[in-house]
Amino acid sequence: MASYEARAARGRFGEDLAVREYQRRGYAVAGRNWRTTIGELDLIVQMANTVVFVEVKARASDRFGRPELAVGAAKQRRIRRLAAAWLRAHDARGATVRFDVVAVTGGRIEMFIDAF
Repeated sequence: MASYEARAARGRFGEDLAVREYQRRGYAVAGRNWRTTIGELDLIVQMANTVVFVEVKARASDRFGRPELAVGAAKQRRIRRLAAAWLRAHDARGATVRFDVVAVTGGRIEMFIDAF
């Protein structure tokens, strides 16, 4: 199993790729690694009145399964609760909200827009 440092570096690499791709598409980064007592949001991007909460899953390979499949029902519920907290904290409750998943395998990025 990879060390904590290796997994953290892979996660940062995946998040960096996701940031660049969203910026290329015209989104502004509203937050990264936003934490509360119930968890963390990997990436929050915004365009106009749309706030997108992005879960980034990065793997060295898909040998043990595709990264996007790691975002199951429990993880989705946690992300929704975190998103509600972020919207309250940033007075953005009237925004249109979307939940995306970005899967990074090696250096390849795959975006699942409106994933849940």
